[in-house]
Amino acid sequence: MGELDQPRAFVVGYPIGHSRSPLIHRHWLDQAGLAGSYHPLAVAPAELRAFVAALKDGSSGFVGGNVTIPHKEAMLELVDEIDDTARQIGAVNTLWLDNGRLMAGNTDSHGFAANLDESAPGWTSGKTAVILGAGGASRSVIHALLSRGFQSIRLANRTLERARALSDQFGDRISAHGIDQLQKLLKGADLFVNTTSMGMGGSAVPDIDFTIMAETALVTDIVYTPLETPILALARRQGLTTVDGLGMLLHQAVPGFARWFGQTPRVTPELRQLIIGAMEKGS
Repeated sequence: MGELDQPRAFVVGYPIGHSRSPLIHRHWLDQAGLAGSYHPLAVAPAELRAFVAALKDGSSGFVGGNVTIPHKEAMLELVDEIDDTARQIGAVNTLWLDNGRLMAGNTDSHGFAANLDESAPGWTSGKTAVILGAGGASRSVIHALLSRGFQSIRLANRTLERARALSDQFGDRISAHGIDQLQKLLKGADLFVNTTSMGMGGSAVPDIDFTIMAETALVTDIVYTPLETPILALARRQGLTTVDGLGMLLHQAVPGFARWFGQTPRVTPELRQLIIGAMEKGS
């Protein structure tokens, strides 16, 4: 197979240097011995429409790719078809071509759930969750929890109005609360998820008492730099089971790779160490 015949995929964002996706997908291509390539593409917002047009008409030579900030919402208006998950979340992170039509999905919900499936089997036995933060990332977490049968999701955010808007969108299993109610919301909860940047860059973390959660409660953070965030460290010191966010990044990449290259890859300890090594080097 010539180089021009090999499937080519991408990650598009602006800027793009922060993305770990090339490292993940190139590792899988190498491990499987597959012909193909994966390219980071810096596309400014003003150039996004032309980029999508080239995808649709085939002149770009790509079979699909990933979408990262700041294009995840804008892409909704440019594709031909959006799957139910991306529509509910309100953002796109995966694109693929199907008979000349540009299709869009969102695999972040899958990535969140698959990370907990791997690291904390049985996590869905609980039915009550507390989510800190009502930004774009929390949408994927809410979608995952509803899909896995959680009956009560307590959403805490600095801006109550934003939490209410999100709870209204997802239905009556979600309740909106101010961040000042966080401690009370944790009582008896089975799962706590941080979707904010709280604690990053040396910022203060509130003195949260996680011990009032259910006996088998789990605390997780979708942030993965550092691997043990201040919130995870706090929960661990209090004796709770914790799961870091790196697995979400790795597992969300699986469905896209399968679509573009025709083989479903595995998230392995080797891949995890590869990404951790790159994080430690700052690359």
